[in-house]
Amino acid sequence: MKSLIIKYKSVIRFIVTFITVYILLSVGYKFYLDYSKNSVYYPDYITNLVSKQSKDILNVMGYDARVEPHTEEPTMKLIINNKFIARIIEGCNSISVMILFISFIMAFSGKPKITFMYMLFGSVLIYVVNLSRIVILSIGLYHYPWRKDILHTVIFPGIIYGMVFLLWIFWVNRFSNMIKKNE
Repeated sequence: MKSLIIKYKSVIRFIVTFITVYILLSVGYKFYLDYSKNSVYYPDYITNLVSKQSKDILNVMGYDARVEPHTEEPTMKLIINNKFIARIIEGCNSISVMILFISFIMAFSGKPKITFMYMLFGSVLIYVVNLSRIVILSIGLYHYPWRKDILHTVIFPGIIYGMVFLLWIFWVNRFSNMIKKNE
């Protein structure tokens, strides 16, 4: 058993680090969400911000968009040209995707400064792509509402998770110390 642990030390370290960071960030995010229930920003600051930024981008693109708090659930309603298009929920704010991304990068960490900068760069990129995803999805839902299922459950999650996967691959091949140690 000891020889297996020694042989797979890097794999075990990766799994333990990934799970530890993921749990710590998820618990921190849960505390943030619980704290946000008493906030002036509904349903929470980040979801509120993403909703308003999506609305602003849509307005710049020539749509008459607005967001308003949903009265029956903790979401923001996105309305384009007086037509209810979608609910922007906490899961739409990209924080859970960032937590997954950061957990992986920490588990395959490189030099501390480069690791931090890559996590920051990747998180900002995830945020921007997520905003773009919401805007494009909203336009798609406005013009092609019968395509809702494929747009929302296949294409756009594929885009954001595909980008995260590519960021991970780039990180592992370019910056990770773990790969360099095994060579």
